[in-house]
Amino acid sequence: MTGLVLYELAGGDPALRFSPYCWRTRLALAHKALPVTTVAWHYHERDALAFSGQERVPVLVDGETIVADSWAIAGYLEQRYAERPSLFRGDPGPVRFLNTWADSVLHPALLRVVVLDIFAVIDPRDRDYFRASRERRFGTTLEAHCAERAAHLAALNAVLLPLEAMLAQQPFLAGNDPAYADYVVAGTFQWIRCIAGPPLAAPGGPVEGWWQRMLDSFDGLLRRAPVRAERAA
Repeated sequence: MTGLVLYELAGGDPALRFSPYCWRTRLALAHKALPVTTVAWHYHERDALAFSGQERVPVLVDGETIVADSWAIAGYLEQRYAERPSLFRGDPGPVRFLNTWADSVLHPALLRVVVLDIFAVIDPRDRDYFRASRERRFGTTLEAHCAERAAHLAALNAVLLPLEAMLAQQPFLAGNDPAYADYVVAGTFQWIRCIAGPPLAAPGGPVEGWWQRMLDSFDGLLRRAPVRAERAA
């Protein structure tokens, strides 16, 4: 393969790409107007990433350069393709804070709600690994954990309040137009959309308006992506 190549997490249906981190990278590439070839990857295919020196996606290959981790990829794209629209529009510090908040606060709150939805869409060959690793993390079975779904949803709604407050004042997290701050959170929303998880935004509210604008961005890149059959929003 020539040009940019991105390895992405896929489900049992290889067209279903649901990693929030991979979607951050897809949006960053679209922002830079960089075409990319994507490669489906599954948890059980760690050997396929041996060339990168690690075992997780996203992995971006740009000629002789290999970059892993969505934040590292964003930094690489910003420097390597500096003549194209900026992802950070200046100091990346505030965006890095949002990136860290999403990883350490938003994603754990979401995982408690959607872990069985993820289990339903992953490749059957990945399920033993996924179940064992997540049950160690939760200290109980996936089913027992999700029995508390109502409480987990209430906690998630509290976590999302800062987004409501900010998006009530401006159309995008980055200001008047989207940038990497938006792609961090949109990657998370797309994760939940692809696996047919619960809606994350109140109907008619500022987050819902922002999400619809993100779905329409880049000629509907997010909206056109395959989703779990139970929900084709």
